[in-house]
Amino acid sequence: MAVEPRSCQQKQYDYLLKFLLVGDSDVGKQEILSGLEDGSSESPFCSGSAYKTTTILLDGKRVKLQLWDTSGQGRFCTIIRSYSRGAQGVLLVYDITNKWSFDGIDRWLKEVDSHAPGVPKVLVGNRLHLAFNRQVGTRDAETYATKNGMAFFEVSPLCDFNIRESFSELSRRALQRNGMERLWRSNKVLSLQELCCRAIVACTTVYGIDQLPLPNPIKSHLKSYAMTTYTTMSMSHHPPRVSAKKLRSVAHTPPNSLDNSRNCAGRNSCTLS
Repeated sequence: MAVEPRSCQQKQYDYLLKFLLVGDSDVGKQEILSGLEDGSSESPFCSGSAYKTTTILLDGKRVKLQLWDTSGQGRFCTIIRSYSRGAQGVLLVYDITNKWSFDGIDRWLKEVDSHAPGVPKVLVGNRLHLAFNRQVGTRDAETYATKNGMAFFEVSPLCDFNIRESFSELSRRALQRNGMERLWRSNKVLSLQELCCRAIVACTTVYGIDQLPLPNPIKSHLKSYAMTTYTTMSMSHHPPRVSAKKLRSVAHTPPNSLDNSRNCAGRNSCTLS
C-alpha cells in the first residue's frame, strides 16, 4: 500500500491496484513502463524487478497502478511466485518479432495460474512499430487470448499506441472481479438516445406521444421507454398493496355470483357490475 503524506488528508486516487508484467527477457516490458508518466520508478522491496507507479482515469475514477516488471530469466521465478499472490492483474507480454517469446507465454500462464488462479490477464504483443518483421500473426494471438479468457492488445511504446488502453482494460477487469463496477456505474456518460428519451418523456405523457410529429417507430420506442420508466418508478416508490379485507371478500365470493355479475350487462354495454 502506498504511504499517504501527512499534510494531505485526501487520497490522490480512488482505487489502488497491483499489476504484474511477465514474459521472456528482451520482449520490451521495461519499454512499456518507461512511457508511463508520474510515480516512483524504483522497487522499494526487491532489486530483481523493475517497479513503477502511475495513475489513470477510468470512468471518472482515479486508479493508481503499482506495476512490477519481473525479469524473464528463470532465476527470478521466485519473484513471480511471491508477487503474483498479491497481484490484481497480470500483463503477459511477448514480442511480435520473436516467435519464441509467444510460444513461451504458455509457461508464464501456467506459472501465474498456479499461484494466482482467476486473476484477470491481458495478452500484450509488443513492438508493433516493427510489424514489417512480424513473426506472430494477429489472428493467432487473438485466438490464443480468447481461448484463455484474456483481452488482447498490440502495443508500441515508440508510438505510444495502446499502452494506456491495455492498462485501462486490465484495471476494468480487476475492478469488476472485486465487485467495484457498481461504484462507478453512475459516472458513465449517457448516450444521446437516452438523453433524448428522457427529455421527451419528461415533457409529455404516454398518450401525448401519439400527437408528436415523429415517425411511428420512434413513437413506439418512446412509449416503451416511458412505460418502463413509469413502471420502475411506481414499483420502487409505490409497491402495489392489496388489503386483507378485499382478499377475504374475494375468497368467500361464490363462483356463481361472479358469473352472474358478468352476464347481467348487455353485450353492447360498457357498464361493469
